[in-house]
Amino acid sequence: MFYYLFFYNWLGLFLSRQKKDSNFSYPPISVIICAKNESQNLKQFLPEVLEQDYPASFEVIVVNDASEDDSELVLAQLREEYAHLYYTNIPYDKQFRHGKKLAVTLGVKAAKNEHLLFTDADCKPATKYWIKNMAEGFSSGKDIVLGYGPYAKGKGFANFWHRYDTFHIAIQYLSFALKGLPYMGVGRNMAYKKSLFEKNQGFKKHQHILSGDDDLFIRDVATKDNIAVVANADSFTLSTAAKNMKEWRRQKSRHLTTSPHYKWKIKLLIGIEVLSRQLFWGISLISVFFSTFAIALIAIIFIKLVTQLLVQRKIAKQFKQTDLLWGGVLLDFMQPLVTGMLLLGAKRQAKKNKWT
Repeated sequence: MFYYLFFYNWLGLFLSRQKKDSNFSYPPISVIICAKNESQNLKQFLPEVLEQDYPASFEVIVVNDASEDDSELVLAQLREEYAHLYYTNIPYDKQFRHGKKLAVTLGVKAAKNEHLLFTDADCKPATKYWIKNMAEGFSSGKDIVLGYGPYAKGKGFANFWHRYDTFHIAIQYLSFALKGLPYMGVGRNMAYKKSLFEKNQGFKKHQHILSGDDDLFIRDVATKDNIAVVANADSFTLSTAAKNMKEWRRQKSRHLTTSPHYKWKIKLLIGIEVLSRQLFWGISLISVFFSTFAIALIAIIFIKLVTQLLVQRKIAKQFKQTDLLWGGVLLDFMQPLVTGMLLLGAKRQAKKNKWT
C-alpha cells in the first residue's frame, strides 16, 4: 500500500498533469542506434526514425556492431535516400569480445550535437513526433530524459507476461525518478547530453560489465535535479515482445545481471517491495482458510486490490495498456517469484560477464 500510494500514485498524477513549455527552443538532436545483425529491423523501422517530424535539425547515427548479415548493405542503401543518416561499422573479430557499450561510445563520439536520443534497432517510434516529445524533456535545464518503451500487443501468454513485466518495471523506475530516486532507464527510449557522458568518462566505472549501458549509466550520473520524465503516448517507442517464455527468460536474465550493482538504497527499496508483496499474498491466503478473522482479511485483500487497480488504471490509461489491469492482478504474486529465481541465476552469470 505504501508503494502504491507514495510512489506509483505520484506517477499517475504526473502523467495526468503533464504540461509543455510553450517557450521551449528545440535543440539539434543526434539519434543513436546500435544494431547487431538487425538488417530486417533496420529496413523496416529505421525509415520511421529518419522521417520524424521535428522542428529543428536532427541526425541519425547507426553503429553497425560486428554484424554478420547484410546490415551494412541496408544502411548504404538508406544513406542514399536520407542525407541525415550516418553509420559506422565495428568489424567482426572472434578474438575480441565486447558488449553494447563500445557501440554506444562510438555513436556518442560520432554525434555532432549536444543532445543525444537513444533507441534500439528493433524499436519503432509510436508516432512521428517521438523526437519532438522526448526533446521537450530537456526544458528547464535537464540533462537526462527517461522515456517509456512498451512492447506491442500480440497473442498468447508470453506476450501478456512480457508486456505486464515491462509495464510494472516502468511504473517503478519512472515513479522513483519523480520522487528524486532515479536508478535506471531503458536504452530503447532515453536521452541525455553528450557533455554529461564525457564528464562521467563514459562507462569507465562499469566497463568490466558487458551490460549496463543504460541503467548503470543512469545510476552514476542521475540526480534528483537533473532528470526529467516524458511519458505521453507520442513519446513512446514500440518493440516486439518475446515470442515465448524461453525467449523472455533469456532477455530478462541478461537485464538482471546489472541489478546487483544498483545503489544499496535502491536495492533495499525494491527488495522490500518484492518481499512485502509476497508476504502479503502468502500470509493473507493462508489466513483466509485457517483464521477466525477470515472476513476481515478478505476485506484487507479487497482494499489492497482496489488501491492497486485504481493507481494502475490511472497510469495504464496514459500508457494505453488498460488490457493489462485485470490479468496483472493474477501476476502480482507470480512475477516476483519468477524474477527472484532468474535473479539468482543472473548473479552467477554476472561473474562471467567480465572482460577477458
